[in-house]
Amino acid sequence: MSSIIVAGADGSAPALAAVEYAAHDALRRGGELRIVHVREPWVGSRLRELDAVETRYGVQVLTTAEQRARACSPDLAVTTHLATGDVVNRLKDEAGRADALVIGSSGMGGFTGMILGSTSLGLAGHVLGPVIVVREVPSGTHAKVVVGYDGTEDADVALEFAFAEAERRGARLEAVYAWRSPSFSSLSTAYEDLIHCVYDEHTDFVRQKFVARHAEHPHVISEHIGVRGHPVRVLSEESRMADLVVVGSRGLGSLVAATMGSVGHGLLHHALCPVAIVSAEATAGM
Repeated sequence: MSSIIVAGADGSAPALAAVEYAAHDALRRGGELRIVHVREPWVGSRLRELDAVETRYGVQVLTTAEQRARACSPDLAVTTHLATGDVVNRLKDEAGRADALVIGSSGMGGFTGMILGSTSLGLAGHVLGPVIVVREVPSGTHAKVVVGYDGTEDADVALEFAFAEAERRGARLEAVYAWRSPSFSSLSTAYEDLIHCVYDEHTDFVRQKFVARHAEHPHVISEHIGVRGHPVRVLSEESRMADLVVVGSRGLGSLVAATMGSVGHGLLHHALCPVAIVSAEATAGM
């Protein structure tokens, strides 16, 4: 069964960038691209004319998005779908049947002016497949995929996705373990030696898990680095020279585990390349 990549389209520049990213992703996988625009229904007989206007707008959005996708490759298999309903719920349904869902980091959200940032937060970590959030079309490539990896179950799934992405792209993989010091460490230096010991032990544990995973992907050039710092700051800095940053949907980094809400949300705002958020259930089609 061929891969299916779904791209959400709303007519905004970030959404068109997401469509272009999704087109290249489908090409790398040898699969097909499905472009979806969700229109929210107008209720009431006096609003039927507006309903018709929004339908025409949706068709126009899909036509433009399809043209953008086909410009990447005329041989790409592309289908479009105009859906009606709640944006998040409809895209969740689409994601459940796809290998990945690609959306813009912000947008118009259709004729009703919904901010796609809220849509991305409503989808990331809450669907069965990876959600890839794109801000803009990259100006070039770096042949590098970065993944936040702390050895947890969610991070293992994110790492597997990152290995697959790196292999498809012919890129190298950099696994980053960002470790936040406990908050009390700023108040006293009495525990600094102990904190260093815990950091070294956990970093070594994570590195050993990474080495075992890398053995399953011998063709991917990869490295593991440990850094003391907030995961959002560290990964955002790494995103400057990366084509994709991958994180799990939950905790990342440290004795004081950062949640998807802080890491994922922070990366959506600060990363300079597309961000993939992968849930622990996203094991198929990688």
